[in-house]
Amino acid sequence: MQDQATAEFRHDFVREPGNLKHNPALVLNADYRPLSYYPLSLWTWQEAVKAAFLERVTILSEYEDVVRSPTTEIKIPSVVVLKDYVHPQKKVAFTRFNLFLRDEFCCQYCGSRGDLTFDHVLPRARGGITSWENVVAACSRCNLSKGSKLLKHSGLALRKPPVKPASEQLRNMGRKFPPNHLHESWIDFLYWDAELQE
Repeated sequence: MQDQATAEFRHDFVREPGNLKHNPALVLNADYRPLSYYPLSLWTWQEAVKAAFLERVTILSEYEDVVRSPTTEIKIPSVVVLKDYVHPQKKVAFTRFNLFLRDEFCCQYCGSRGDLTFDHVLPRARGGITSWENVVAACSRCNLSKGSKLLKHSGLALRKPPVKPASEQLRNMGRKFPPNHLHESWIDFLYWDAELQE
């Protein structure tokens, strides 16, 4: 039972935004890199405090806000680093989200953003399969225009050939899409472009 709880603790790092309303903590692996860039690996303040109390993490930065118990007062962690290294997943799941991330959230025919769906380059009606190499992000207009035509008969062209991304490549792609909220204490641990201080 202890092993299962430890496994869940180590692998259940990414949280839905709705659960992170106040003072989320950025979670770094033991190598001081975020476990995930998109979505960013964050814990609720309660999880960060619990992990610190159980000595599973080291607190690197704190909010000004504090939490109190009858005997203790601590500042809420804003950045924590795991004491044990968690090996990143090597296999990339073929999901709609990961497909959009690979294609940088833009239509692979016209380059527009928003109103995205996905398109089979070789249509399923013509024997095309649902795979990394045959499915691309497409806006509704281009998807409707292409329909079940072959690419060469559709008047459309791919911006780049669709390929299966490596997990590291997808993680790096996620760095291009920072979340809406970045606490100032997180910036040094994230690799998005930030102005350097002289």
